[in-house]
Amino acid sequence: MKNKITTEWVGGMQFESDNPSGKTVIMDTDVEGSTVRYGLSPKAMMLSSLAGCSGLDVVSVLEKMKVEDYKFKMDVEGELTDEHPKYYHTVTVDYHFYGKDLNESKINKAVNLSVDKYCGVMEMFRKFATVKTNIHIHNS
Repeated sequence: MKNKITTEWVGGMQFESDNPSGKTVIMDTDVEGSTVRYGLSPKAMMLSSLAGCSGLDVVSVLEKMKVEDYKFKMDVEGELTDEHPKYYHTVTVDYHFYGKDLNESKINKAVNLSVDKYCGVMEMFRKFATVKTNIHIHNS
């Protein structure tokens, strides 16, 4: 299977990139002397891709396990190298689950299946970074 995207410069430091889904995203970066941003940073989008990939896995597995009535979010933090080209050398993914009487074993299993087996983006990150994961269960 192949994915193909097209990214077009739209002026200044902005690029618009399409996606096989037909959706587009604007990317840009900080420009010295300006506080205006129109898009997302390419490096930060990598972290969002990691969260999205793993999150889709986790929700899918929990649905199959009949786990309901929970809220779920992920915090992903990447540490960049000091030297150019700057890339993430360490990435930490914190999985947060909120609810009442959450089934900790099912949540742990769903996250671990994503981390160890299903998430291709996480596997790509492992090629260049140390990836750490933590699961936080917040029962109310």
